[in-house]
Amino acid sequence: MITRKAYAKINLGLDVVGKRDDGYHLVKMIMQSIDLYDELSFEKTNDGKITIITSNAKIPTDNHNLIWKVARQLQEKFDIKDGVAVSLKKYIPMAAGMAGGSTDAAATYIALNELWKLGLSRVDMCELAVNLGADIPYCICGGTALSEGIGEKLTFLRDMPSCHILIAKPAIDVSTPWAYKNFDEQTDVEHPDIDGMIQAIDKGNLQGITDRLGNVLEPVTAGKYTIIEEIRQIMLANGAMGARMSGSGPTVFGIFENRNLSCAEHAVNEIRSKGYAPDLIITRPV
Repeated sequence: MITRKAYAKINLGLDVVGKRDDGYHLVKMIMQSIDLYDELSFEKTNDGKITIITSNAKIPTDNHNLIWKVARQLQEKFDIKDGVAVSLKKYIPMAAGMAGGSTDAAATYIALNELWKLGLSRVDMCELAVNLGADIPYCICGGTALSEGIGEKLTFLRDMPSCHILIAKPAIDVSTPWAYKNFDEQTDVEHPDIDGMIQAIDKGNLQGITDRLGNVLEPVTAGKYTIIEEIRQIMLANGAMGARMSGSGPTVFGIFENRNLSCAEHAVNEIRSKGYAPDLIITRPV
């Protein structure tokens, strides 16, 4: 049996810079892994079947699950006769803009590469993964990275400076296709300074990073769900250096200096007392 952790991500910066003829949006994003993860266990079987057991009844266990799709893709490409039984303990909130499904898929590539002795490099896995999801190649590698194209072009950056990151996920789900469709209807877009953020990361300047947090999808999702801005303002009022929505939302993250852990805890208490978000965690970059 092989066990793997699948780390969530946040978008320190998310910009849309164009759109392909096939409808895919071209992005320029700064991705950051955080110490919040799902746990997956993989056991080889001899029946050829792909079996998934999860801790969350809302998660599909058939061919609608990315874990299943990865396993089937590898079986077909490499003529694998073995099956696999996968156990998923889900801790990353679903439909949260934190790549929960993509990171589970990434962990599946890494684990099955070992379990089935495929001998794939990370580059090989990333090339296969982009066919199933644009975020999966990043999740295979993790860390701090610039993501371009449809998300598959990765440039790895210096590690983000140490800090506390407060994650707050309201009890609403947001569809990524819905967010991008409504973004296309926007006429006044404020683009984040991604290049300036890269320079701040390179200098290890946390203030420079938080000054440049930005997400062009935030006005879309927050325009429909006002709770997103309310949570963000609570974080800022309690000492967050910066706070933004991650991905297509609705998760909001706030960045606090290491010395301000108590401020993050105060923000948690206030958000919880107002009933704004059932999922709250103080974590760190990884």
